[in-house]
Amino acid sequence: MSTNYHVTNPKGSDEWRVVKDDAKRASAICDTQAEAEKIAKEICANAGGGEVRIHKPNGGPIRDSDTVAPGNDPRSIRDTRH
Repeated sequence: MSTNYHVTNPKGSDEWRVVKDDAKRASAICDTQAEAEKIAKEICANAGGGEVRIHKPNGGPIRDSDTVAPGNDPRSIRDTRH
């Protein structure tokens, strides 16, 4: 079963959070977006794979999404950015 995680930066905050879909609390709180992305991908891989969705700063919309193995990529094209 795949699990989705979001890397978010709440409006007015200096921290980046790793939040599982439908969770009330963050799985991790980081100082940088890069650190939060790395942790989100590790947690997602350990949970059986899924999607890591990276949001724009200040509570913005999803800017990028990465499939973490062994999750199923919803798009059949190859991701060339990562």
